[in-house]
This record gives sequence, C-alpha cells and structure tokens, in this order.
Amino acid sequence: MSAITFFATTDLERIVEFYTETVGADVWLEQPDCTILKYDNQLLGFCEREEADTEGILTFVADDREGVDGMHERLADRAREEPHENERYDIYQFFAEDPDGRTVEFQTFCHPTDAV
Repeated sequence: MSAITFFATTDLERIVEFYTETVGADVWLEQPDCTILKYDNQLLGFCEREEADTEGILTFVADDREGVDGMHERLADRAREEPHENERYDIYQFFAEDPDGRTVEFQTFCHPTDAV
C-alpha cells in the first residue's frame, strides 16, 4: 500500500510548476482541482483551495551532499540558510520555502541507512 499527503494551495499551477520544474517531481495524476506529484517514493497531492496548508515540513532526501548543494543552488532565492551539518540528527541539510510559504527541507544522511 502506498500513501499520498495532500496540501491545499491557492495557486495550483504555480505550486505544480515549482515542484516539477525546480525540485524535479513528476506529475503522477491529474484530477479536477488536484494534481498528485511523484518524487522518488513520495506522493504529494496539491489541491486548489481558498487557503493554503503551510504547516509541517516537506523533506526531500538526496543521495549525497552534492545533491543537497545542487538543490541549494537551484533554490538560492528561496533558501533560508546555507547547507550545513546537523550533528544532532547526523544529516547535511538546509531549509527553504515553496511558493505558498511552506517549509521545504533538503537533506542527506551522513550515515548509512536502509533502502526505502
């Protein structure tokens, strides 16, 4: 069984463009007022609504530091900080914002992990 996390957005076209063009997600399914995106093993649904859901954090995991650094270059205008090591969680990360103001994190683990 898989899972989809849905978020309300006030501008579906803009948010889909951000996640497909900038982050690299693919459109998985179009519905009347929702688009479901796929990024690796993650399904994210965005639905046109009067108010955007901006709580929580969308985290994208890169294979290595270079992947995090590359995403930071792509999101330089939206990044809240420089990529850095987070010793508590043993990750390399940075936070940014999507067009709705939602927090987006890009990270890689600095230790081996099991495949997802």
